[in-house]
Amino acid sequence: MERLDDLEAFMAVVEKGSQAAASRHLRRPLQSLNRSLIALERAVGVELIKRTTRRSEPTEAGRMFYERIKPAVAQIIEARNEAANIRSEVSGPLKVGAPFLFASCYVAPIIARFMKLYPNVEIELKASDEQVDLLADGLDIAVRIGDSVDESLTARRLYALRVVTCGAPSYFAEHGQPKHPDDLEDHHCVLRAGAGVTDKWSFRIGGKSRTVSVSGRFRSNSAAVIRDVVSEGLGLAQLPLWQIREHVDQGALSIVLTEFETEGMPIQLVWPPTRAPLERMRRFADFLANGLKTDVL
Repeated sequence: MERLDDLEAFMAVVEKGSQAAASRHLRRPLQSLNRSLIALERAVGVELIKRTTRRSEPTEAGRMFYERIKPAVAQIIEARNEAANIRSEVSGPLKVGAPFLFASCYVAPIIARFMKLYPNVEIELKASDEQVDLLADGLDIAVRIGDSVDESLTARRLYALRVVTCGAPSYFAEHGQPKHPDDLEDHHCVLRAGAGVTDKWSFRIGGKSRTVSVSGRFRSNSAAVIRDVVSEGLGLAQLPLWQIREHVDQGALSIVLTEFETEGMPIQLVWPPTRAPLERMRRFADFLANGLKTDVL
């Protein structure tokens, strides 16, 4: 029977594209990883990896072998970790990803509370607004906001974050408040720059989802910048409530068109399917989910 370490080494080489990258990912010496590949190929009786100086690619047999063993190995690793954690203390490293502003406002404080509860857990938080590759960045788990999630990832949907249309009292004093989403064509709107449709806002009108075209002279790829210029009266914006809650509480922004709000923007936890959740990861995911429900909603 092939050793689990040999199978893990083979899968890492396929997923990372080279023995060097797989070695770094598994934190195993290159020589040890190469020995595992050789031992596995001898046991299977066929070449699984075509090796070059720069890359290591699976052969046709190797690709078929990878697809067949992938779910089984994940289950074996999960079972092994569960057995090992039955009597062990929660400890070890976790690498977590989250959107930049959301990370600083909510994820970081929750992590601090979690680490006080579990003093032997080490956490690295990578804050980025880019849809980073979890495997390439070595992330164990990440927070994603929005519907779009890579189908190759395992996702756990938590809640829907309220998305609101807002503006400053000074803007409304000069231009009036919209009473219906269709009124937005007569208003200055601050738009989000970036990939995808940015000049259409979503609403629920007559019980159905509908998008409304909006326009304006200013746009930015930063939600914080949009929030700040809207607070200065530049126009209206559509933003998640959590990003502007403090400004609303202070009276710098007012929410309009509440009766036309959509169901909101989903927040999800994602992780690579080939990475069986460790006990520390399970507990962190539950702790984070509960913390976000308390702090954000």
